[in-house]
Amino acid sequence: MKALVTGSSGFAGTYLREHLEAHGDEVAGLDRAEGTDLTDAAAVHRRLEEVRPEVVYHLGGIADVGASWEDPVGTFTANATGTLHLLEAARATGVRRVLVIGSAEVYGIVPEDRMPLTEADPLRPVSPYGVSKVAAEHLALQAWDGHGLETVRVRAFNHLGPGQSERFVAGAIAHRIARAEREGSDEIEVGNLTPRRDFTDVRDVARAYRLLMTRAPAGEVYNVCSGRDVAISDLAETLVGLADRPLRLAVDPALQRVVDLPVSRGDRSKIRADTGWEPTIPLEETLGDLLDVVRATVAAP
Repeated sequence: MKALVTGSSGFAGTYLREHLEAHGDEVAGLDRAEGTDLTDAAAVHRRLEEVRPEVVYHLGGIADVGASWEDPVGTFTANATGTLHLLEAARATGVRRVLVIGSAEVYGIVPEDRMPLTEADPLRPVSPYGVSKVAAEHLALQAWDGHGLETVRVRAFNHLGPGQSERFVAGAIAHRIARAEREGSDEIEVGNLTPRRDFTDVRDVARAYRLLMTRAPAGEVYNVCSGRDVAISDLAETLVGLADRPLRLAVDPALQRVVDLPVSRGDRSKIRADTGWEPTIPLEETLGDLLDVVRATVAAP
């Protein structure tokens, strides 16, 4: 299968490319780092014309929820308008199928007694990022209903793993631990520890994306999640427990978001029923692998 991955040099995109290639797919990328910006419609069309993929995995755009409050226009342009440019180019160049990666942020703040979240729950995003992902989802649905372009939508919950940047909570804490180990400090600054999130290893997520591309019916939407929520405090304590010396957590109000969802937990019944996917990598293993890679990065000259 000839595939194109947008956001191919990003965190999830890198793992997805490796997974696709391991399964014998021919993979090309579309990424700002490779010279193509999703906000440039002509450039996106040229790239798809050049590659002529059968399928497209659309991971590209801005993934930073916190930063979207500072630049809502840029976030919407990258995630919504960029998706429109991609879908139009896909139609024009004969792409058969597009997997559009969205986010659980589209659900917004939901009372805990209404968890776990299913694909039938209403969309009430509270962040500019979440709004941009709702728009991208509906563009994908319109491409299927209005033009017959096979699209499958994904609502990805939090994923993490080796190589995740400091812009995300697990990567940030891991980097601070590695620097504390190197420098001999004993305090790790953290933001709000009370939210609970549904975490999945990025390697399991990449596997889910290929299964959805090959097995899911067009026009459908799927949660990709573990089905259980973990407090950020527990995630932080697990990482600190992996440190090579005693460390303590110190809450820094400056690290807190404008609005933080109290709890997020998804229902993975639909993806399991339609593709057979289940996450397989335990969170403790994921965090250990993440910290090992960060230590090597921090120790490097």
